[in-house]
Order: sequence, then structure tokens, then C-alpha cells
Amino acid sequence: MSLRWRIMGATVLVVVLAVLVSVAVGYYATQSRLGEFVDEIGDDEATQLARNLSREYTAAGGWGTADRTLLEAGYGSREAPGAEGSDEGEEDHLEALHRDPVRVVIVDTGGRVVWDNFSMVVPGKPAPDLGERRETVSDLATNQPVGYVYVDVNREFLSSESHGFLNTLLLITLIGGALTAGVAILLSGWLSRRITAPVTALTEATQAIAQGDTTRLPVTSSDELGRMSAAFNHMTSALETQRELRRRLVNDVSHELNTPLSVIQLEAKGLADGLQAPERASDLIIEEVHRLRGLVSDLNSLAETDHGELGLTLEATSVASLLNTEAERWQPQSRAREVDLALRVSGDLPEMSLDRMRMSQALGNVLSNAIHATEPGGAVVLGAELEGGETLVISVVDDGAGIEPADLPHVFDRFYRTDQSRSRGIAGTGLGLAITRAIVEAHGGTVNLESAGPGLGVTAVIRLPLAHAIEAS
Repeated sequence: MSLRWRIMGATVLVVVLAVLVSVAVGYYATQSRLGEFVDEIGDDEATQLARNLSREYTAAGGWGTADRTLLEAGYGSREAPGAEGSDEGEEDHLEALHRDPVRVVIVDTGGRVVWDNFSMVVPGKPAPDLGERRETVSDLATNQPVGYVYVDVNREFLSSESHGFLNTLLLITLIGGALTAGVAILLSGWLSRRITAPVTALTEATQAIAQGDTTRLPVTSSDELGRMSAAFNHMTSALETQRELRRRLVNDVSHELNTPLSVIQLEAKGLADGLQAPERASDLIIEEVHRLRGLVSDLNSLAETDHGELGLTLEATSVASLLNTEAERWQPQSRAREVDLALRVSGDLPEMSLDRMRMSQALGNVLSNAIHATEPGGAVVLGAELEGGETLVISVVDDGAGIEPADLPHVFDRFYRTDQSRSRGIAGTGLGLAITRAIVEAHGGTVNLESAGPGLGVTAVIRLPLAHAIEAS
């Protein structure tokens, strides 16, 4: 069963159950209240009649006008003159609830019937055991009881009327419930379609990506579904970027492999044919082998960062010594390119717990990029200082080719190379900065590049927390 039908089914089931529960609760609550109402009729009517009859008895000095009180209350005798055939009297005094379901009997203190509106007992006869609600009628002048009034509610009649009312109420409620369920089905259909449409679109887009196509999902809301679509679009963009980077990697690695292999092949052939001096050929072959080894080393480092296997061997390291060593190590390359490489250190730098080999690799990647991006006659400055007593800041500043603003967010992406590096023929696979970031972050630090634009140079800044600093003994 599809998700859409599950949502519709669950919604309709909840609504139907809610309607049934409300109908059942309403029906039984109303039925119970009607039963209490029937009991209250006898109590209230008996009390009110006793009060009226007491006043009438006191005013008339006897039972002579008791029938008038009953007629005014709507309990006239069925056989009393004026009670039958008088439509006006019935409209004014005799309601259906009073004429049919309620019997009123007045009995004096001697136990003889004074009045029976149903004429079931002749006045003056001893009263039978009525056994219903009874109230005392008193002479208000003497405050002495003079008789009793019995109110006998016809429960069978009221019960049938109550059931008729309840059946009507139940029918109306069921009709309303059916209409509610119908509306729920329509709303659940709309809601399920709205919920499942992005999921369906996501499934189709995922299948399209698996087949090599790229697509975007419309983001029409800011809720969870909208965020899901936005996240998918972000993932699609990332996949496109990675796909492009992989394509570039294949091209770059192919180029990086082809060049040294071609040189090695040519030198070996020249050596075999006696066209090349052994010393010269061996020097060139060794140089190209070193180049290939560097490429393999970069790929190995990348694999380590991919699988979270970048292990550190921490040791007490003098930051000043590390920077001096790096400056000296890269002096030959800078002189070969006629670039001035300078070291500027501010203040006393502490010893820190670092992986010296890894940090050398990180700094070497940055220095190599700076030297190769700087024109002859330019300068590269390797500097370090303490910032706020909490951070060691190492910077590499060059006045070389610079970086386009659009390229800055991607320079640390794996395999990413800027157009300037390609056009200037700068060797590399776009792995150096990615490896540098992994090494610096493994030490708890951060690295970023800043550039005002093409031709305005680049500033690389590495920040390491002094939590790794070792206090002098």
C-alpha cells in the first residue's frame, strides 16, 4: 500500500472513530439526563402544586376551588366541564406533557380522594396506595396539614417520547458524522497528496541522479517537506560539484602521470640508444620519480582523511624551529623562481605538542602554492605571532596571482583547481589544501585563505590553539 493511501486511511479511521465515540457518548449521556429529568418532573411538579393548593385552600377555606388551581396548572380532569371541547383552554393550560403523562390526586388527611384528574377514583372514596411522589398541603392560616397531593408521572409515555427524541438526535448526529467523514476523506486526500507529492518527486529525482541526470526539487514551503527539498537540492549541487571535481581529477592525474612517464620513457630510450649521457638521464629519471612519488603521497594522504585514519604522532615541537626549517627547505624552489621567501616571527614562540611531520606537510603545501603563484621578482612571507595569548597564528602572504572571489569558497575542496593555476601551468592535483585543512583541523586549529582578487595576492592563515602549548620547565 502506498504512503498516500496509508495517510488517507489513518486520517479517515481517526475521524470515523472520533465521530462514533462522540455519538455514543452523546447518546448515552442524553439518555441518562432524560431519565433524571423524568424523575425531576414529579418532584418539581408536586412541590409547586402543594404550594398553590395550600394558598388556594387557605383563601377558599376548603377544597371547593382546588380544581381551579389544577386547571391553571394544566392538570384539569378529562371529564371536568370545560376541560373537553375547549381548544382555547387546552392551548392556554393543557400541554401534552401535563394532560397525558402526569396524574394528579388530592387526598385529605382522612385518606379520602378530593380530586383525581384522571377520574380513576371517585371523590370521597378512600384513596388506594398511590405510591408516587407526595407533598403535604397545609392551611397557611393555621399551619396545619389538610391533605396531600400525589403526582404520578406516566413514565412509559415519557420513556417512549424520550426514545423518540433520542432516535431523532442519533439520526441527526449520524448524518452529521457522515458529512464529517466525507469532508475528512476529501481533506485527507488533499493532505496526503500534498505530503506525498514531494516524496514522489524526491524518488523520481533520486532515480534520475542514479542514471546520471541532475534535477532540482521545487521548494514551496518552509516546513519539514520544504527543508527536505532544499536539502536534496543542496545534495544535488554537492554531487554535481564532486562529479566535476572527479572529472578534473582524472584529467589532472592523467596529466600528472603522463608527463613524468613520458620523460622517463624518452630518457630511458635515449640512454638505450646512446643518445643521452647516463648522468643526465639518471638525474631526470630520478626527478620524475620523485614527482610521481609526491602524487602518490598526496593520494595516500587524501585516502587517510577520507576514512578518518589521519593519525597524529604528537611530540614537543619548537614552533620557531619548525618555521625556520620550512623556510630553509623551500628556499631552493623560491630562488629557482626568483621569488624572495622571508621569515618574520613576532615575539617568543612557545613549544607546542604537534605532529612535526604532518605540520611540515601542511605548511609545505601552502608555501608551494604561494611560491608557484608568485611571478619572478615577487615575495612570499612566512610569519607567526601570538594572538590574544590563546592562539598561535601562522601566515603565508604572497603578492602573486590572487584568487577570484567565486573560487574562494572552493579552494579547500578536494581536486579543485582555479582557472589561474591551470592557465599559468602550475602543477598540482588540487589535493594540497584539502590535506592541509585535514592536518590543521586534526590539531584543533583552522585554516583559511583570503584574497582581494586576481593579481592581488593571497594570504593563508593557520590558527592553532595554545592548548597544545608546552610550559617551559
